[in-house]
Amino acid sequence: MRAALATAGAALLQAVLDGGGDGYCGPRAACGCGGQARYAGGRPKTITTVPGTVTLARAWYHCAACRRGSAPRDRQAGLLPGGALSPGLAEMAALAGAEVSFARAAGLLAGLAAISISARTIERSAEASGATARQAAGQQAAAIRERRIAPLPPPGLLPGMLYVEVDGTGVPVRPSETAGRPGKGEDGKGGTREVKLARFFTVSGLDADGKPVMDARSSTYVFSFDGKDVLAGLVQAEYLRRGGDHHRQVVALGDGAAWIWSTAGALYPRATHIADIYHAREHLTDLAAHLAFITPDPAQWLQDRSEEPGAGNIDAIIAAASRYPLAGIKAEELDKKLGYFRNNAHRMRYAHYRRLGMFTGSGAIEGGIKAVVCQRTKQAGMHWTVNGAADIIHLRCQQASGRWDELWPTRTAQPSGLRAAI
Repeated sequence: MRAALATAGAALLQAVLDGGGDGYCGPRAACGCGGQARYAGGRPKTITTVPGTVTLARAWYHCAACRRGSAPRDRQAGLLPGGALSPGLAEMAALAGAEVSFARAAGLLAGLAAISISARTIERSAEASGATARQAAGQQAAAIRERRIAPLPPPGLLPGMLYVEVDGTGVPVRPSETAGRPGKGEDGKGGTREVKLARFFTVSGLDADGKPVMDARSSTYVFSFDGKDVLAGLVQAEYLRRGGDHHRQVVALGDGAAWIWSTAGALYPRATHIADIYHAREHLTDLAAHLAFITPDPAQWLQDRSEEPGAGNIDAIIAAASRYPLAGIKAEELDKKLGYFRNNAHRMRYAHYRRLGMFTGSGAIEGGIKAVVCQRTKQAGMHWTVNGAADIIHLRCQQASGRWDELWPTRTAQPSGLRAAI
């Protein structure tokens, strides 16, 4: 029955396409390079669709300036540049390819929909979908920052708190992607490229124990392989899109890296800064290890300090570590370790933050890193190109942000929640 329906559907689709012309728009057509392309005859194309393969009649135009050809009907049909999958099948390939390895995605489409396409085809199509979406997202972010488009006024009352958390992880890449870059390997070479991810989410209330509860389906993500400055631009646009200036409280939560706080200070200056309590405890353990050679009972010293981070008593930690007379390299290293506590003491008032119903740990962004990046790009044997990884991560960010439908203009004429700036 399914095979018969697919055959009938393919025949019907072919009949519809045959009646739609070939996209001829005169002897000349505008080229993407800015020049004029000339009509060069017909060039049909075989397209794989959900019900089966069809042939698309196309008028072909060639541009002498850039020496490239194009078919206006490809754009009319919603085909990706150079793609051979219909828009519907391209979305299926993107969804499957973003979730699992390309080989497993091919198996899923064959088993669930009786669609036979190769893993390589899914890879090319999914990455092309991600690349197109990334380009559109970058343009939208720039337009928001430049106030050429503005977020629509948020409907009704906004949740009380908006959190912004940032973290990074390394994605395994091909050797060509790390050429000339220092790494942590024994040979000084690196095998990964860092991706930085930002997670936005809201909190509206507390649970029965007085702890904050993340609002369901409130998380959105932006990311970049291109460093903190590029990420900052994307974070700024997402902050504006989420109506950051309209929330009662904005919270920036991070691991203590200086660039996180400088970015937060520049983009959302009224935010409360909170240094992740778990990183603070790790730094305390590291501090105890550094002093182990001079403290009478290192384990007891650490035990005596164990409650001080949670209480926000950072001065006590600094005083306890500063009482020992160190010199030379040991003193210099101690000063660096204590610098973390001195520089972030005002971000470590954890007891105060808990009374205000705030999160003090960055588990949300660490969970986001695992779910959005690691589960797909850090499986055994994977080595990506940076662009390929970015394309797939962007698809996963869109899906995790609840914005998947915006990728497919055949379903939504324009991104929701935005308007042209007046």
